[in-house]
Amino acid sequence: MPKMKTHKGTAKRVRVTSTGKLMRGKAFTSHIMTKKSPKFKRNARQDGPISEADTRMINKKLGRG
Repeated sequence: MPKMKTHKGTAKRVRVTSTGKLMRGKAFTSHIMTKKSPKFKRNARQDGPISEADTRMINKKLGRG
């Protein structure tokens, strides 16, 4: 049985915290920022957690189980 490979596209988009939580960047931040509020842009800079429903699939893609 060969080794499991990490899905590189997922690995570039997701980071794992020291406690094992998965964090992702927020959406809608690449362009047309003029019409978006300063509050939205400020909050979008922070990473957000990945939902519990998706963690099992993403952990598998990262080769973590």
